[in-house]
Amino acid sequence: MKLDRKEILKALETITIAGEGKNMVESGAVANVLTFGDEVVVDLVLHTPAMHIKKRAEDDIKKTIHELISADAKIKVNIKVETPEKAEIKGRAIPGIKNIIAVASGKGGVGKSTVTANLAVTLAKMGFKVGVLDADVYGPSMPIMFDVENEKPVSITVDGKSKMKPIESYEIKMLSIGFFTAPSQAVIWRGPMAAKALNQMIFDADWGELDFMLLDLPPGTGDIHLSIMQSLPITGAVVVSTPQAVALADAKKGVSMFMQDNINVPVLGIIENMAYFTPEELPNNKYYIFGQEGAKNLAADLDVPFLGEVPIVQSIREAGDYGRPAALQTASPIESVFEEITRNVVQETVNRNESLPATEAIKITTMAGCSAVKKN
Repeated sequence: MKLDRKEILKALETITIAGEGKNMVESGAVANVLTFGDEVVVDLVLHTPAMHIKKRAEDDIKKTIHELISADAKIKVNIKVETPEKAEIKGRAIPGIKNIIAVASGKGGVGKSTVTANLAVTLAKMGFKVGVLDADVYGPSMPIMFDVENEKPVSITVDGKSKMKPIESYEIKMLSIGFFTAPSQAVIWRGPMAAKALNQMIFDADWGELDFMLLDLPPGTGDIHLSIMQSLPITGAVVVSTPQAVALADAKKGVSMFMQDNINVPVLGIIENMAYFTPEELPNNKYYIFGQEGAKNLAADLDVPFLGEVPIVQSIREAGDYGRPAALQTASPIESVFEEITRNVVQETVNRNESLPATEAIKITTMAGCSAVKKN
C-alpha cells in the first residue's frame, strides 16, 4: 500500500494545535510530510515547549491518519520547538519606584479619583512612601482633592539634569496636568501630545524613593492607557466600579483590557464604590441605590479579587471638595473602610510579586494595537 501525501495533508487540516486558531497545515506548523510506501513522516514546528501540547499534537496526527487514511500506516512525528525572538522593551522602569499601581475604570463618574486619593493617604498613614500621577489628562482632579490646585512644580537639578519636583501634600508626592493649566482652561490635545506630557511627568520628575506610585487613569480603554502601559512596566491594576449594570459592563471591559495576552497587566482586584447609602443620622442603615454587590459578583465571575466596598457618605464628597481626603478622618467609619481596602491592595501586590515574573511592558507594533514584550 502506498500512502498519498496530498491526502495526508488534507487529513491534517482537520487538526488544530492547542492555543492556535488555525489548523496545523494553514498555520505552518506542518513543515513537511514524507511518504515511503506504508510509512509516513510528519515534521512539525511548534512555538511552545509545553510537553502536553507536543504530546497531544503527536497523538492527534497518528489518530487522524489511522482513521482517515489507513489503519495500517506506520507514522513517525518529528517535533521541533521554535520560540519567537523577544523584542526589545520600549517601556522602562523608574529607578527607586518599587510598585506602580494603575487605578482604572471602564466609565467616568464612578469615583475613581476619589478612591485613588484615599488609597494614597491610607498607604502613607501605613508608613509607605507614596506618589500619585494624575494621568487623567482631560479631567485632572488630584490638585483639588489634595488642596494644592494653586501650586506649581519647580525645576531642580539632579545629577546635572533638570527635573520637575513633584508637589507634596499629606506626605504624598504628586504631579498632574492640572498644575500646568489654568482651572478654567480646557485641555484640547490629541493623543500623541497628551502622551508626551505624561512621559515628561513620569520620567522628567524627581520622584525619589517610592514604595507605591498610583496612576489615576482616565475612564475607558483608549490611547492614554496604551501610552502609559507602553512607557511603564505596571505592577498591577485596580478597577473601580459602581454596582449598577451600566457601570459593570464598562468595568468588565476595563478588566479585559489589562488581561489581554498582548497587554498582560495583572489585575489586583475590583473596588465597589457607592456600594450603598448610609445617612449620617442613621449610621446602621444601608440603602442600595445602585444595586447590591454588583462589582463583588463581577469579581467572582472574572475570577479576580474583590478588594472591598465604599459606601455613599456625604463626608467623602465634602472631604474631596475641601482638599482633605476622607481617609484622613481618624477613628471614623470611612477611615476603617479605606484601611481594609488598602490592606487588601497591599496584600494582592505582595501576592503578585511573589507568584508572577517581572512586570511586562507593551510595545506598539501597529496603529491598531500592541504586543507584549518582557522586561529585561
